[in-house]
Amino acid sequence: MERLVSYLWKEPEATGAYKTGVSLHGHTNHSKESLCFISEFASEIAPLRWALAQQERRALRKGGVRVDFLNGYWVPPLSPRTAYELESSQIGETLELASLVSLTDHDSIEAPLRLRMLPASAQTPISLEWSVPYREVELHLGIHNLPPKQAPTILAELAGYTARPQYAKLPELLAELHRWKEVLVVLNHPMWDLCHTGEAHHKQALMSFMASCGQYVHALELGGLRGWEENQRTVNFAAGWNEPVISGGDRHGSEPNACVNLTNAATFAEFVDEVRHGRSHVLFMPQYADPLASRIIRVINEVVRRYPENPVGSRWDDRVYHPDREGVERPLSQLWEKPPAYIGAVFSVLRLFESTALRRAAQALGRPEQQLHLTWTGDAS
Repeated sequence: MERLVSYLWKEPEATGAYKTGVSLHGHTNHSKESLCFISEFASEIAPLRWALAQQERRALRKGGVRVDFLNGYWVPPLSPRTAYELESSQIGETLELASLVSLTDHDSIEAPLRLRMLPASAQTPISLEWSVPYREVELHLGIHNLPPKQAPTILAELAGYTARPQYAKLPELLAELHRWKEVLVVLNHPMWDLCHTGEAHHKQALMSFMASCGQYVHALELGGLRGWEENQRTVNFAAGWNEPVISGGDRHGSEPNACVNLTNAATFAEFVDEVRHGRSHVLFMPQYADPLASRIIRVINEVVRRYPENPVGSRWDDRVYHPDREGVERPLSQLWEKPPAYIGAVFSVLRLFESTALRRAAQALGRPEQQLHLTWTGDAS
């Protein structure tokens, strides 16, 4: 097992022995993202909770539309081509390496299929982030490099499990993926309790999943948008199960992934073979050293800003979808005349945090992330 983790701002020579950088786990405008975080966030902030309740009553009174966060969703702003070029440019320009990019939208392979139609990205791996309901939690698996001819059939099988989970069938599905030697299965952000079931329950479900399916999981993800402490728990957990760790940026905005993998592989299949044999070198990029809170605000501002170059979805409310009174998913921009004033006020406050002075203050007051270092303890508990 060869598990290496480096930090470019402290180890600029880390790339010297490698020819290729690999970007994993980035999202495009083909990824449907849940809106449930809005109600969860509002429940913690009284003024926002009040404003949201007012908007819900107004929507019901004027349009007959009941606010439905469960069935609404938003999509990231970048097209597959823009996302691909963003990731490959960071690797090429900052690291001066050849690039391999695997985009993983939620339960969709549309982005890589579109990229494979372009000469410059014809070798893009067909990948997705698979939503896996499991024992009252939801796990996300990065499924990378599906065989092109079988990809639609495999996607249908995975979608069938997501819609009607049968826990006994999950090891069979993963065993089938494992049999494809060029397919890589990654447990994304394993320590993140997505369903808010509680740390103890999430850990219990995670241990159960690894006991029954861990032999078909090839690596655990260190997340570019997860905090240092959470990533340290992932390192400990991976060591306890004798699993390699791998990079995963989880990019949703226009900042490139904050961690990548280093390799000498010339193709994605060669990279998969390395990881399956326990060899992985994760490199954290300089943006990861910024305080996590300021980075999250930066991502939100990237998501909600205007993208005039986009032929469709230039405004944020063009990229948020909600059922109309007949249950048809439509952009919010078609369901209201203009966004409520309180939303503009919230966005204005968030944009203030992007000012140079406030960002420096946040960095000064925040934890000195640059000094932290992931260590191997081998504790899976």
